Amino acid sequence: MAAPPTRLDNRIVLHFDYDCFYASAFEVEQPVLKSLPLAVQQKQIVVTCNYEARRRGLRKLQLISEAKKVCPDVIIVLGEDLTKFRDASKDLYLYLRSFVWGDRVERLGFDELFLDVSDMIEYNVDVLNRNDLENSFFHLDRHDPTIGFAYDATRFHGPTFPPDSEIVSDRLSAAAWSEAETLHIKLLVASHLAGYLRRQLEHQKGYTATVGISTCKAVSKLTGNVHKPNNQTTLLAPYDARENGPESNVIRFLDSHDIQKIPGIGSKLARSLKDHLLNSGRGLDSADGAPPTDNKTTVRDVRLFPGMGPVLLEKILGGPGSPKGIGIRIWNLIHGVDDSEVLEARDFPTQISIEDSYRQLETFEEVRRELIALATSLIRRMRIDLTEKTEVEDQTADSKTDHSLNPKTRWLAHPRTLRLSTRPRPPANSSGVRTYSINRASRSAPLPQYVFNLEENMDALGERLVHDLVIPMFRKLHPEKSGWNLSLLNVAVTNMVESAGEQKRSSGRDIKRMFQQQETILKEWKVPELDSAQPDIDLPVYEDSTWEESDEDEAIPSVICRICSAPIPHFAQAAHEVYHSAPD
Repeated sequence: MAAPPTRLDNRIVLHFDYDCFYASAFEVEQPVLKSLPLAVQQKQIVVTCNYEARRRGLRKLQLISEAKKVCPDVIIVLGEDLTKFRDASKDLYLYLRSFVWGDRVERLGFDELFLDVSDMIEYNVDVLNRNDLENSFFHLDRHDPTIGFAYDATRFHGPTFPPDSEIVSDRLSAAAWSEAETLHIKLLVASHLAGYLRRQLEHQKGYTATVGISTCKAVSKLTGNVHKPNNQTTLLAPYDARENGPESNVIRFLDSHDIQKIPGIGSKLARSLKDHLLNSGRGLDSADGAPPTDNKTTVRDVRLFPGMGPVLLEKILGGPGSPKGIGIRIWNLIHGVDDSEVLEARDFPTQISIEDSYRQLETFEEVRRELIALATSLIRRMRIDLTEKTEVEDQTADSKTDHSLNPKTRWLAHPRTLRLSTRPRPPANSSGVRTYSINRASRSAPLPQYVFNLEENMDALGERLVHDLVIPMFRKLHPEKSGWNLSLLNVAVTNMVESAGEQKRSSGRDIKRMFQQQETILKEWKVPELDSAQPDIDLPVYEDSTWEESDEDEAIPSVICRICSAPIPHFAQAAHEVYHSAPD
């Protein structure tokens, strides 16, 4: 077996997973629903339900008819319009981002976030008073020492893994602090930050979250699943096995997980690993001494397989279409090593896509109606994700010195391209069986500028966009007049171009706003207007005149030609003499 990979433990990553996010979006609006069984419906399926509904036997992806039999008093709400969830997700994202230094906050879908809080934790560990750990203060602002919260730095906040650690049952004394490794201290401080953010999220926004605390994205996501809902888990050090010392808590934690549960290892890779282990005739030293079953192949089963390492994993998982270096990547993941960065926060997505699936779309009128609905939803989401409210001066105010401020909406980015994608359903074969296809056909075109008109009705814009652009694109994809049997339609905007703005992440400045502000900025140097009682003074007037009409020509130094007595500029004197010396 190959040696374990080198671990980099200089980061602290929090993984936030909002509890029953889709159901909570309705509960925040109507708090009475929190104590009632609630299910969110899309099509004829329960896409999610709250914990009260789960307690009564409901589950995700259950048919609505079945859910009503299991729990007759279940309250069902429609969740096909995702606007509510997008709004809530964006609001929670911006709220949590406001706490994090460096803006390293990455969204994963609507209901998950990664927070890289390494700088915050390192700063707060450095300023700890080791002589009064029970009365520590976490600083949320480098520049204002009064912003933050008090906490007890002698113990972890919330559950940990492993749960039977002495550090949880006993307070950490100042002497023990001096002997504890740096990573252990960072994780302890981070546990209190996670607890504070969870409390703020619940009190200020009405949402609860489960948090995992570790040193990388993959492990922190898995760690958060240990105690759910509305809780947190810290994966304790040591993270590396020590000679004649304790084993790695990361390996101990990961070993019992099904290989498919590891973030970054999907069902296809897991199946390839399971097949190789089951079909190998060399046996396997598994956790219970028996070869793995088809139902579950653990990380330990893979890690301890004879000869396992990056080379063998590359042989098993590599091949045409596989990512480069997949062997070493999977070898790292099963050891809890994930070097992928928490991406810096973006004010807008790289693309916006709206789609829906259908049992059957065969007529033009059906297609047109669905395209209008999708285009309208697309424009609505553009206005949510690609705009922001700004404060602008009210130029109609009577006072020149006391302007009132009114909110105004501005575009953060302008997508340049509109894309239409469809997925036709393949015809049935001779036996009547229809194969499933994931192949899509797509067309793209420049996005018209009128979609950015915030004063126009979104329904009218959606219908106009479909008439002007989407229908012609559809005709090119499907020249036949009917009988398409489409299973999916998708409209998307891509090729985002960031707008100039005043924000620190903006790539440029808003020129219009700059000129609006220049009168105030340049007031100190402004030439006062002349009073009508003062004598007239000749001031220069600058007009759109041609170069020949400018009086500035007279200011160019010149000499008189000895031959023709014409005034010649100094820089042309030599050329003028050559002119006279040339033969006729």
